[in-house]
Amino acid sequence: MPGNTFGKLFRITTWGESHGKALGVVIDGCPAGFLLDEKDIQKELDKRKPGLGNLSSTRKENDKVEILSGVFDDKTLGTPISMVVWNKDANSKDYSNLKNVFRPGHADYTYYLKYGLWDYKGGGRASGRETVARVMAGAVAKKILNKYETLIESKVITIPFPESKNEGDSTGGIVETRVKNPPKGLGEPVFDKLNADLAKAIFSIGGIKGLEFGLGFKSANLKGSKNNDEFIIKNGKIRTKTNNAGGILGGISNGEDIIIKIAVKPPSSIEKEQSTVNKDLKKVKIKIEGRHDSCLIPRIVPVIESMIAITLVDHLLRQNAIKL
Repeated sequence: MPGNTFGKLFRITTWGESHGKALGVVIDGCPAGFLLDEKDIQKELDKRKPGLGNLSSTRKENDKVEILSGVFDDKTLGTPISMVVWNKDANSKDYSNLKNVFRPGHADYTYYLKYGLWDYKGGGRASGRETVARVMAGAVAKKILNKYETLIESKVITIPFPESKNEGDSTGGIVETRVKNPPKGLGEPVFDKLNADLAKAIFSIGGIKGLEFGLGFKSANLKGSKNNDEFIIKNGKIRTKTNNAGGILGGISNGEDIIIKIAVKPPSSIEKEQSTVNKDLKKVKIKIEGRHDSCLIPRIVPVIESMIAITLVDHLLRQNAIKL
């Protein structure tokens, strides 16, 4: 099956390329009766659109959403929700000199291996521009989670080289995302554990190179007596004294905050000269021209939060189908 669809009950299918006419998403399985209008979607899209901050691409896209189906009188119908954003500021001529060149760090070569050709204009489906569709779907998922008073918040842990753009280079970083007051009991043993599906959702975002739940790798250096989260009674409810597990036990959410740290690589498009090869097996030198992010962190945060929200809603619907 082509990998453009994510989820089982709350299913999203994204479409479109970076320099195509438009990008969009179709959501199937959204429950009926939720209040939803374009302002809800636009609020999330504005967090990731280009042209914001000195680390961002200077590409100017308004990313104005249009809801094409699935909503009537500002309420979801329970039918497929289709949304679109039109590309207005693509500049394909910036890529004309890269037509037959495999850019270091990009998916050009692997797409060529898989399909026999690739979209050299901005990377096509491999471009970060594809994530605009995920954020549209994530906005709907966040709206559903609001009913459960579940919030998703993120903070930047580190951006090691914040002035790299001045050097024609780029930088990575680490983000911590926390799901506050998540629904309890989410996750399907054995292969659809909540942490397994969250990891798949987050790793499906281009540029993600690592993640950990709770203490993550630090837990490998602890004894069980220090790593275990002891159960306590707090305000008449079962809670854990610590949250080293990051809110998930046995692949199922326990109601504590779900804590995830995510490592993001530096963007591959840099102005510094690099060595590579072309389709004719010749060595060449290239400099990536055009408009690119020098750091993905500011604009990738809403994408991460969207994929987490989509995963949680999918598992929430699955849980409601199991336990009435």
